[in-house]
Amino acid sequence: MTYTLNKNQMALAVSCALALGILSGTASAQSNPTKQGYVVDQRSEVARSGTGLCWHTGYWTPAMAIEECDPDLVKKPMAAEPAPQKLAAVAPAAAPKPAAERIKLNADTLFDFDKAVLRPAGKDALDAFYAKTQDINPEVITAVGHADRFGSDSYNQSLSERRAMAVKSYLMGKGIADNRIYTEGKGEAQPVTKADECKGAKSAKVVACLQPDRRVDIEVIGTRK
Repeated sequence: MTYTLNKNQMALAVSCALALGILSGTASAQSNPTKQGYVVDQRSEVARSGTGLCWHTGYWTPAMAIEECDPDLVKKPMAAEPAPQKLAAVAPAAAPKPAAERIKLNADTLFDFDKAVLRPAGKDALDAFYAKTQDINPEVITAVGHADRFGSDSYNQSLSERRAMAVKSYLMGKGIADNRIYTEGKGEAQPVTKADECKGAKSAKVVACLQPDRRVDIEVIGTRK
């Protein structure tokens, strides 16, 4: 507890304090930077009553309260809340970049002369080709048919297209969707044998020499799984 004094009471209190020997010097009501609103002595200590209570001046307000006299009126600083811990940002795993894969098969063993029916060796070649595509997500498979130089342009064009379709049908039987396989025929326009090879009229020897031209070029474009 504390006493608040008006001017007359403060003068009387100081006199009493001097008489009781509580103050070693003359008490003062002048302000102390840290004890404004309290009566202080020449040592800048707050003057107290005989029961140890602090004396307020006439202009004291609760805002001037100090801990040693009015602890209940002193605003206690609030304990600072611990700063929230920042969670380390977890970067999302980078998605692997798909890379185009090209597997090309020059299937010169697929067909006999003047035929669009797959040979047993041709089926084996396609099976091996299909096995290589198992770790690829195919986007498109192209099958381009070809023919040798014997026959008319129109006949060879039709024959090359039928050969490409034979390959497509076989791959569809393996489970590849129809809309993933694109077919085209080039007739005899793109031989792989050289001009000075396989010379002569049609014969068993020349037909065998032209076997590489009776082919389907197959290519798959996709991404690795």
